[in-house]
Amino acid sequence: MTIWIAIGATAVGCYLVKLLGLLVPAGALERPLVQRLSALLPVALLAALTAQQTFSANGALVLDARGAGLAAAALALLLRAPFLVVVAAAVAVTAGVRALGG
Repeated sequence: MTIWIAIGATAVGCYLVKLLGLLVPAGALERPLVQRLSALLPVALLAALTAQQTFSANGALVLDARGAGLAAAALALLLRAPFLVVVAAAVAVTAGVRALGG
């Protein structure tokens, strides 16, 4: 039953956050600072999520095969590879490091 309460509370919370976003005046959203922040915030959140998922395990800082895969993806991005190639490089390097015992 506790899980259903958590699911319901999350659904209500998401709805309220969406409603709150609709209630923000248009003038507040047209400010240059708000527009710059709204453009950069998703990138920062995605980077933080990627770092947290890559370099942590059970609340501890770790450096394992996931870090090597992330480095391979970053290198592929620097070489301007297509997205599927970036993902394939990350997967291949991560699998290779894990197969070698890392």
